[in-house]
Amino acid sequence: MQSVLIRRGVPSDAPALAEFAARTFAETFAADNRAEDLRVHLESFYGVPQQSAELADPDVITIVAHSGAALIAYAQVRRKAPPECVAQSRAIELQRFYVDRSAHGAGVARILMCAVREAVLELGGSHVWLGVWERNPRAIAFYAKMGFTQVGSHAFYVGPDCQTDHVLVAPIDAMGPFATLTNA
Repeated sequence: MQSVLIRRGVPSDAPALAEFAARTFAETFAADNRAEDLRVHLESFYGVPQQSAELADPDVITIVAHSGAALIAYAQVRRKAPPECVAQSRAIELQRFYVDRSAHGAGVARILMCAVREAVLELGGSHVWLGVWERNPRAIAFYAKMGFTQVGSHAFYVGPDCQTDHVLVAPIDAMGPFATLTNA
């Protein structure tokens, strides 16, 4: 794999991000969800208008990772009231974290998580919280390696299907060294 460029997402990234986000979500969860439920979810959250709005939102930081010209990963952190099980007062949500299958095992996720840490600090956070599907052991294991611990659970909907996400929290000082985001 070529070197990886981590940078902040910009409005012109919306089309590529919408395609990448929908594809990686579907690749990760299609086998365990009804096709119609998945279609509704993807249309509701991963279109160009939705990505454009998130990229423009001052309470959201989108981080993209490229290898050459290819988008290989992205993460989004946002200021949002956490569920009651998150007791930390300055917890910022890691809303999305996806790595293309072609980059699994190449260290991209660890590098991206370092950039997440920097973004959380920029938003004024001292902790990061996230929801991860209880039936996603690969992601759960990765988050545990990154210092996250389970503090509860909450509902997550794929279309009308109610699923259970584990809610995990990590202090930012447990998440490793800083990465540098560029605004290229």
